[in-house]
Amino acid sequence: VLRAMVYYPMSNGRSIDEFLRLVTALQTSDANKVATPENWQPGEKVIVPPPQTTEAAAAREGEGYEYTDWYFSKKSLENA
Repeated sequence: VLRAMVYYPMSNGRSIDEFLRLVTALQTSDANKVATPENWQPGEKVIVPPPQTTEAAAAREGEGYEYTDWYFSKKSLENA
């Protein structure tokens, strides 16, 4: 399964650090069932899936989530 495709024209340089960041982000997403935001680096907060019910949303309160809205929240990986 192709998960990411990055194309650089021959006339432009490549960033090995970005390729490694992308692989790490994909592995983290798969292992923890989370998403990683733009420019995410290991140790930074990850995006958690939205709650499926209002009860599930209420149950998350006090668990260290950083809320933008009820359906969009981030959390430190060790707590995700």
